[in-house]
Amino acid sequence: MAKKAVATLRDKTAGKGVVKCIRMTRSERTGAYMFKEEIIPTDKEKEFFSGK
Repeated sequence: MAKKAVATLRDKTAGKGVVKCIRMTRSERTGAYMFKEEIIPTDKEKEFFSGK
C-alpha cells in the first residue's frame, strides 16, 4: 500500500499568514527571463516586489 505525502505551506495555528510570490526578472548575461519564487509572510509582500 502506498503512502500519500501531504505538504503544507503554513502552520495550522498561524492562519492564512503566508503567500507564494513569483517575480519575473531578466538575466543580464543571456537576456532570458528567470522566475524567483518565495513563500513569505503577507506583510513582507511589498518588500519582495520592490527589491531587485
